[in-house]
Amino acid sequence: MKNRMLVGAIALISTVALGGCGMMPGSGGPGGKKVTVWLMKDSVTSDFLDRFKESYEDEHSSVELEFKIQSWSGIGPKVLEALGGKDTPDVIEVGNTQVAQYAESGNLRDLTLESMRDLGSEDWLPGLAEPGSIGGVQYGIPWYAANRVVIYNKDLFEEAGIKSPPKTREQWIADSEKLNRNGNQGMYLPGQNWYVLAGFIWDEGGELAGDKGGDWQGELGTPAALKGMDFYSELQALGNGPKDADEEKPPQSDVFAKGDVAQIISTPSTATLIEKANPELKGKLGYFPIPGKSAKAPGSVFTGGSDLIIPQKADQRSAGFEVIKALAGAKWQEELAKAMSYVPNKTSLAHVIEGEESTAAMAAGAARGHATPNSPQWAAVEAANPIKPYMTAVLQGGDPATEAKTASERITALLAGS
Repeated sequence: MKNRMLVGAIALISTVALGGCGMMPGSGGPGGKKVTVWLMKDSVTSDFLDRFKESYEDEHSSVELEFKIQSWSGIGPKVLEALGGKDTPDVIEVGNTQVAQYAESGNLRDLTLESMRDLGSEDWLPGLAEPGSIGGVQYGIPWYAANRVVIYNKDLFEEAGIKSPPKTREQWIADSEKLNRNGNQGMYLPGQNWYVLAGFIWDEGGELAGDKGGDWQGELGTPAALKGMDFYSELQALGNGPKDADEEKPPQSDVFAKGDVAQIISTPSTATLIEKANPELKGKLGYFPIPGKSAKAPGSVFTGGSDLIIPQKADQRSAGFEVIKALAGAKWQEELAKAMSYVPNKTSLAHVIEGEESTAAMAAGAARGHATPNSPQWAAVEAANPIKPYMTAVLQGGDPATEAKTASERITALLAGS
């Protein structure tokens, strides 16, 4: 499925659109190999791609790189068609949560041995690595990540006497209560921000859905998942966020820009929209990872991002993997993080963005990142999304266990294809 959160973040972070980049052919030389790579629009700047292409072809004189830029709109059917053998590229960038859908076709190359041997897979971000692995087989190689953080108004924190961001849930609630006074909202949290809820559920040891011997079942009614919803309810009450809408209705950046909201949970790119709507807030925004249950680690987050895959029917499978090794390796991961303000694919590379407050906050959270349930049918769950009305029902006074049972049954049916 297309990660809407990440697509929005990328569109704001990217400084140069790739729409005019198109294909970038090279000479390759007689007897050389042409490696065709599909990348998604706005994933990288044209400057980054030009530098990568020039460097790679200088180091691999017999290789010609051809980049074809794709749109997220309608990409699923197009990739499946390509995997089936129609104009098949050698490397494809896909959303991290799309890998299971494509692996189900049986047309992806098994990259397990190569990834373990050559790419240091033990250090990958879990939110990118886990969805790239299906049944113990690594099909997707992590490329880059982005996730939610807490964006806060420094002036309102100072007025409330809060000198540093909270590092535990308990302190977060206490600080938000202090901020939720004098006409200000301590936390603006819409009632249907289910990605945030997922993080709280993961913190408690729960899941949105689980694989029971090949049969996927919704798990919103487990004790752990209910604890996650309980914390969401407590936090959501410390502001005036609508109980029956998500973060896009109204855009929470517009709400924050009014100046009386102390905190929102979003990707750092939202700050660009906030400052555009209210230039007086420039320099007054801060960022911190979503707090965890203890100060030892931040809270869990949904990790959005991209993996790189190789079709089984690609003409240049081995040469394609060499390109992936370069894109996913330390040198170009560092370049990508600096150019695009992404989180690198390895926790050991987080030092690259230490000086960037917003990206550093993302990186800290990404170390505790997860992806949505790794079912090929999860896209159907998101399309119907029974999680949203479940959240609204609970926030409006419904019995959590009863509402969770109803939503879980619907998730189970969708994952079964009905």
